[in-house]
Amino acid sequence: MNKKILDKAVQTYIDSNLNADVAKIALSKSPFEGISSAEIVTQINSKKKSQKKLPTWFKTASIYYPATLSIEQTSSEITAKYKSELAKGDSLIDITGGFGVDDYYFAKKVKNLAHCEINEDLSYIAEYNASVLGTKNINFLPVDGIEYLRSASENFDTIFVDPARRSEIGKVFMLKDCTPDVAANLDMLLTKANRIIVKTAPLLDIKAGFSELKNVSEVHIVSLKNECKELLWVIDRDFKGITKFVAVTLNDAEKQFVFRQDEMDVNADYANDISDSDYLYEPDTALLKSGAFNLIGSKYGLKKLHPQTQLYTSAIFKPEFVGRIFKIDEIISTGVLKKSTDLTGNIIVRNYPAKPEDLSKKHKIKPGKNQFVIFTKDNMGNNIVLKTTILQYY
Repeated sequence: MNKKILDKAVQTYIDSNLNADVAKIALSKSPFEGISSAEIVTQINSKKKSQKKLPTWFKTASIYYPATLSIEQTSSEITAKYKSELAKGDSLIDITGGFGVDDYYFAKKVKNLAHCEINEDLSYIAEYNASVLGTKNINFLPVDGIEYLRSASENFDTIFVDPARRSEIGKVFMLKDCTPDVAANLDMLLTKANRIIVKTAPLLDIKAGFSELKNVSEVHIVSLKNECKELLWVIDRDFKGITKFVAVTLNDAEKQFVFRQDEMDVNADYANDISDSDYLYEPDTALLKSGAFNLIGSKYGLKKLHPQTQLYTSAIFKPEFVGRIFKIDEIISTGVLKKSTDLTGNIIVRNYPAKPEDLSKKHKIKPGKNQFVIFTKDNMGNNIVLKTTILQYY
């Protein structure tokens, strides 16, 4: 951590160059003694990436930013605030502290918090920023969180861990491919806290997660604007019941789809005649990640369009639905489609034997603002085309 970057003149330079050509700055001589051009570029890039993701940090003067990769890997403020509600008790230890965004919000929920970060420089950066942000109840420890916890004499109410994929591995679908290895250390962790919160990437296979973990009381599937951001595994030491799933969307208004694991095994009700339906429902990615495809229809009173298509229909508008809702304006036959020359709408393809760009070109479909043309299949396997108007976005 180069404290010279915090000089007022340097901070002013960084702020005035947020939209500048950083490649040019990188190749130029640094205007400040003791600060390299590369360090300045890192501050500019990381601060710019924080503008929407970390607005509190971005708006606060004299924040010190880490390497851009740390900003990319950290939680957004909106997801950090959500997961802070899962903390239990007065004390929490984060054994993979990182830039400290999650802990900024955890610190608002608990009295005492320990932030462990093996990267000494990143630990100092997080500690400095916490003081700038006015957070006073975090103890910053530049140590290996697992090893610290293993030898610690005190226990905590909650442990938070965000395991990262090992550098030599590509996409991660199993916890054993991450570090620290939560599954291998779970028994030790359960002796140190009543509750453990594990954050994993959305690519992690949920069934695989259950095979590696135990005492999972809740699984939270968190999405933002139809992009699944993270999975949160809540592990309680004394839990013996049935796991609760929460698929949550953190958009303009928070919505949740909540169910128990034993509710998933239900039969789907299919739409045999789509002409009876006025509305089409497309679930948010958080619901799809849960795998509860049939339960979605059952919970909302919707009929599934096709066994392999996660689209649903109803004669009733249900604004509580977690996902997009379309008004079905017209069911277009293939014959009419071939003759049509003025079809307008954004194209959606689900379980249909053609690509959107090919359909747009073939049928001369013009883009629309609120109009959507949906190419899919009905319950009998017939190709159908729906002309729709969107009523509810993600």
